[in-house]
Amino acid sequence: MSDKSEPKKPRKEAPPRFLESGIEVKPCYGPEDVAGIDFAREVGKPGEFPFTRGIHPGMYRSRPFTMRQYAGFGAPHEANGRFKYLIEHGQNALNVAFDLPTQNGLDSDDPRAANEVGRVGMAIDTLADMETAFDGIDLSKISVSLTINPVASIMIGMYKVVAEKQGVPNDKIMGTAQNDILKEYVGRGTWIYAVEPSLRLITDTIEYCAKELPRYFPVSVCGYHIRESGATPVQEMAYAFCIAKEYARRAMERGLAPDDFLGRTSFNLDIYGNFFEQIAKFRAGRRLWAKICRDELGAKKPESMMLRGIFGGGGGGLTIEEPENNIVRTAYYALASALSGTQTMALCCYDEAYTIPSERSSLIALRTMQILQEEVGLCDTVDPFGGSYYVEALTSEIERRIVDEMAKVDRMGGIVRCVENGTIQRIVARQAYDEERKIRSGEIPKVGVNRYRTEEKASREVQLHELDPRNREEQIARLGAVKARRDAAEVARCLAKLRDKAAATQENLMPHLMDCIRAYCTVGEMSAVFCEVFGEFQEPIDF
Repeated sequence: MSDKSEPKKPRKEAPPRFLESGIEVKPCYGPEDVAGIDFAREVGKPGEFPFTRGIHPGMYRSRPFTMRQYAGFGAPHEANGRFKYLIEHGQNALNVAFDLPTQNGLDSDDPRAANEVGRVGMAIDTLADMETAFDGIDLSKISVSLTINPVASIMIGMYKVVAEKQGVPNDKIMGTAQNDILKEYVGRGTWIYAVEPSLRLITDTIEYCAKELPRYFPVSVCGYHIRESGATPVQEMAYAFCIAKEYARRAMERGLAPDDFLGRTSFNLDIYGNFFEQIAKFRAGRRLWAKICRDELGAKKPESMMLRGIFGGGGGGLTIEEPENNIVRTAYYALASALSGTQTMALCCYDEAYTIPSERSSLIALRTMQILQEEVGLCDTVDPFGGSYYVEALTSEIERRIVDEMAKVDRMGGIVRCVENGTIQRIVARQAYDEERKIRSGEIPKVGVNRYRTEEKASREVQLHELDPRNREEQIARLGAVKARRDAAEVARCLAKLRDKAAATQENLMPHLMDCIRAYCTVGEMSAVFCEVFGEFQEPIDF
């Protein structure tokens, strides 16, 4: 036996690791990584400025996150059934999906709506449909989010009238409308009108709700869809804050004080990707938004400086391959959401890479949130990662990068100009292409897709929401019945007045929309008035 030991081979150096935001992750973090942070000023206590650790002192001990699964499909009575099913199983808020014709201001009998009526959400043509959708649901006891953008002003009006008919006073009407048109030009594409008049409609809703519906959130700024379209976590927050500032600026030009409306601005933000990056993103976002509201927008009340939001698992992280893996993914997204200090949680369902959620997949997602809230101790203490060397260092670095990204937008002429000329769309589309290329090459690992992949056909079986042509025919028949029994002269009078006010004045259009809604004008009729007066947006296609 030789007494000479073999020379050791040099240990292979681990490759560097980078987050999506471009931040390099160190193998280990320590006190030196947080030495520059003033904890009293930058981290503070939960419930106190700058709200890094959460907007309420006790967070989930006193105010557990609400569960608001996205739901709605088919005819309004079918969506009503799904709403009641979720409520019966413990869901305590609603998140309403509208079909694409409704989102685009088209009635179900419009030829352009063929094959899309009730497909990805419920069809709403008139106030009668909205009455059916919430029949038997007490709107004084449940908060409802309307996931709608270009025709949000119409849907807010319909929702208010339905609540009125239930006897709910204005100061008891709770809910949110997504109503974020600037991200639609960037992310989803259900824009209709030109940018400036679309911003006028949003400002109308902010002003109207500030004066008439004190508990209603007229805008939920939606970085979620910008992120789903390809933005990095830093860009998601930066673009969302640029958009929120633009809406706030326009509301203040109407004469509203910051404290009249900022406390009723919410955010819809996305979760997928690196677990710690997501948590730090929300902590950084809360801190930065508080500073923006106080130092730039002039808010005085602490309530006006709080970033309230729905932080949900994004479909961008799900895969069609081995769809049951998505159950595991969404559970981790839910964990990140809870540890981020969300006010409301929604999760994508495991079959959403194929279809609208089945009843079974919706229940699994709801149970995932309930398990987190009831079983595993997440509601016991506030911001358990607070003080972590890694998370605090990451929070500060992400905040710095969000500020830099917002400054870039300002240098390019501001968010409205960057959306009108397609600059943000180009940036986001390019990144989406690069991410897909990296997934296909395996550079970004995806279990079941480019790692440990199986080709078993059974692993892709899901319950599909098949197209049934009878759904559109039945919806058109209901629309026809409403048109037959309404007062045609009153309909014509209301639409003519709406047209005149939109074209010849800068008056708030909400009161005139309310008149149209009460006369049972259709979504398509009201939207056509705006198209005629405002013109349609022409997408810049040069990327």
